[in-house]
Amino acid sequence: MTHPLFTPAALGPLTLPNRIVMAPMTRSRADAAELPSPLAVAYYAQRAGAGLIVTEATQVGPGAQGYSGSPGLYTAAQIAAWRGVTEAVHAAGGRIAVQLWHTGRVSHPAFHGGRPPAGPSAIKPADTAVWLVGDDGVGGMAEVPMPRALEIEEIGAIVGQFAHAARCAREAGFDLVEIHGANGYLVDQFLQSSSNRRDDAYGGSIENRLRFMSEVVEAVSAAIGRDRVGVRLSPFVPFKDMHDPDPAGLFGAALDRLDALGVAYVHIVEDDWDSAPDFPWALREDFRRRFRGTLIYAGRYDLAKARRVLDARLADLVAFGRLFVANPDLPRRLREGLPLAELDRGTLFGGGARGYIDYPAWVDEAAVVAG
Repeated sequence: MTHPLFTPAALGPLTLPNRIVMAPMTRSRADAAELPSPLAVAYYAQRAGAGLIVTEATQVGPGAQGYSGSPGLYTAAQIAAWRGVTEAVHAAGGRIAVQLWHTGRVSHPAFHGGRPPAGPSAIKPADTAVWLVGDDGVGGMAEVPMPRALEIEEIGAIVGQFAHAARCAREAGFDLVEIHGANGYLVDQFLQSSSNRRDDAYGGSIENRLRFMSEVVEAVSAAIGRDRVGVRLSPFVPFKDMHDPDPAGLFGAALDRLDALGVAYVHIVEDDWDSAPDFPWALREDFRRRFRGTLIYAGRYDLAKARRVLDARLADLVAFGRLFVANPDLPRRLREGLPLAELDRGTLFGGGARGYIDYPAWVDEAAVVAG
């Protein structure tokens, strides 16, 4: 029986040849102008066998950056650089979405002209640091300082940045756009009460805390069409000091809102460390009832776990992250039961070709000998 991962799927205007998604992964190889590395062309094209590639998180505008080496998509030069990536992926038969983000409070004054970063509220995330490369070219982890609270007019400007970046994405040739609403960054900061203590229209009730996400989705959908828009959420991921007393209620309401807004997909991140508890099965069922579009799940999936959620129709696609780093031909390896290469964690962030584009595809030794 064919594993459901290897069956076609519809997603917005696309037909995917399989249900394997390459998850967004920060690789920290962009330059000071936030241009993706020229090596990114090969990196993403090597992985075009995925049903869908989602790029590393990409800044929507000036002030959105939180880490050295992350790319942007809001200038003509950035559009041109990313166009080289999308053309290579399409030439290799792939489909590609860009993940658009604003890091909010998870940033450093070095990216803001010496001013503190800004988030929904002036709440410092505990035990949170960002990768920062100094003028001497030496990088290290820098503690996130106390942020300032965004002014109302700044919120509207950031919504506009997301819409502009989405238009840039289409100009650069991306098939879809994924709004980064997960992992403790700005959209997530507005959603969760640990980071949002506002007393205006953007804080307090769940309805108010959904407002920023809703406005971003509406603006991006108006810019490029809702059938090309996805949103990533992380209901139980505590990194960057994120938590809420009612995560099931909050994220259930978020799924209701995204269903009403008609986005193409929602991409749900599960905790992926070794000792993480299982994502509640009942919550998957609840999310499926609430959202009628495509549901993607990510988080330490293997073939057995993927089959379980796909057969139950609780997920439509499954995303794989670190496995794709060391296995550019991951869909083939999974389909044929080939050995999986091990990841070199020391080359994940920053650097050049090593650990980026030098992981080989599987070579059939028998075919080589016969040739």
